[in-house]
Amino acid sequence: MELFSTLEEILHTSDIKKRFSLFHTLYNSLSTITLNHSHPIKPITEPIYKPFCKILHPTKISRHKKIDTDSTMGSFLHSIAHIEYSAIDLALDASYRFRNLPLEFYYNWLEVAKEEIDHFSSLRALLNSCGYEYGDFAVHSNLFEAMKATPIFADRMALVHRGMEAGGLDANPFVAQKVSLSSHHLRDNILQELQIILRDEISHVSKGDKWWRYCNDSRSFKEILQLYNYSLPKTLNIPARLQCGFSQEELDDLANHKGEK
Repeated sequence: MELFSTLEEILHTSDIKKRFSLFHTLYNSLSTITLNHSHPIKPITEPIYKPFCKILHPTKISRHKKIDTDSTMGSFLHSIAHIEYSAIDLALDASYRFRNLPLEFYYNWLEVAKEEIDHFSSLRALLNSCGYEYGDFAVHSNLFEAMKATPIFADRMALVHRGMEAGGLDANPFVAQKVSLSSHHLRDNILQELQIILRDEISHVSKGDKWWRYCNDSRSFKEILQLYNYSLPKTLNIPARLQCGFSQEELDDLANHKGEK
């Protein structure tokens, strides 16, 4: 089995069941996989979830203060599941698009893709328990647009995998707090899943940090974030970011320049 041609098929397959089946076949065959680095790059040009998800601007998507009912919890779970589903494509595209890198790079991002599939599948099951399916609520395409805007290796590793994905670390405690205040019967199950996501996300951002450093780019991390007008969250998850490879000095510098364009 050849890696890049197989990843291309997965990336261009919109049916969730089929693409997950294709991925698991690939993942279980890694010991015998071959890599043809000259395989032409044919990236996806629009969100692969577009056939079954209504895409809106983030400001047009409703968010509920309380998530006590099946409908409000369903909407909440859908938003998180969508982030995880989008992250699958980020990992797959990194494995597919960037060539002539150490074999470890491809193993790293295929492992991330597998874990993002696990996250999505668990969240989807919880969503189903609320009576909804993925695609029943509107979504945004922020992560896809960031992926599309960064065909350059250093920019992708910095903006997406070390920048935007680290934003998930910052948001996780606030998301967990919101769930903890809910009276919904799935509360404890969801909190448990959020802990798993946080644990794995630290590993994912660590990989972004590793390959960003591998780039040895002349620009700073902050300069690339500013290039794409990416603003850091108001509150950074300092302990989690330190585990991912950020230094305290860098975090202090980033905290002093939050929102800088």
